[in-house]
Amino acid sequence: MIGSTGRALAPVGRHFLSNLGNPCRATDGVPITRRDLIAAVVSGAATLFAPVALRAEDESFKFGLTPVFLSNDLELLGHLRSYLSAKIGGHIELVTRRTYQEITALLVSGQIQSAWICGYPYVQFKADLDLVATPVWHGQPLYQSYLIASAGRKVDDWTGLEGDVHAFSDPDSNSGFLVTRALLAENRQLPGRFFARNFFTYGHRNVIRAVASGLAQSGSVDGYVYEVMRETEADLVKQTRIVRKSEWLGFPPIASPKSVSNDRRVKALQQALISMQDDDDGRKVLALLRLDGFVATDPSLFDAIAAKVETVRQFG
Repeated sequence: MIGSTGRALAPVGRHFLSNLGNPCRATDGVPITRRDLIAAVVSGAATLFAPVALRAEDESFKFGLTPVFLSNDLELLGHLRSYLSAKIGGHIELVTRRTYQEITALLVSGQIQSAWICGYPYVQFKADLDLVATPVWHGQPLYQSYLIASAGRKVDDWTGLEGDVHAFSDPDSNSGFLVTRALLAENRQLPGRFFARNFFTYGHRNVIRAVASGLAQSGSVDGYVYEVMRETEADLVKQTRIVRKSEWLGFPPIASPKSVSNDRRVKALQQALISMQDDDDGRKVLALLRLDGFVATDPSLFDAIAAKVETVRQFG
């Protein structure tokens, strides 16, 4: 992505081939916990998450981006950083990591001031996080998870995917893992039993590519990303088809740690996002994102995701 210092910003676009060449076997796992994140910050991952004291407003405003963001568009990233810098003031540092867990760890520990995360990590750590704003897509702050398969495959519903090699996006993704995991739990199934094999691609685009290429027979993917890619990479998406759409769920939000709630730049960020559709430069960003705007939302928007976490927990 765009950025400056090496510690705060990892390069983009390099993980697709490396992940697909060496797929990571999915677990039937449990949600990440605060203990997991603290351990990630202070133990063996210390070189990656080395503590950085955020000294009030004399440092860059660090804004984290997870794989839900359409991160390979340099024009979009340039416009976003320019817009936020003008509205918030000072230098904006766009921070990216390969996984949701890494960005969540930085956010919960207060090493970045805000991030565009996923509803799944949000409901797990909402005691530590404040909602800043939620994107509006097609007139509502909601999206869906899609189960997809190759275009020529005759599958009537999700049960026809049993025995597949299945691609998930990330173990802490709502649309790219949790929704399917909860669907299976509701039917007394586990990914490791229902699918012949499953792996993580660490990117929604990568799930679509894996299914289109035949590396996976089916996949779990963010419906927003899928629909945007219908426009931007139509030939690729045409090689897949939608088998199932989930119910509407809270769109991945922008959140900040409660520890920086008094930072005036967080309030400025919220105002910049909510008023984006009223600004010429903001409308350019929204057009590139294919979003209508951003709104302030209540935590209850993510109750349905929290219910899925509980379904998985109860099934074990």
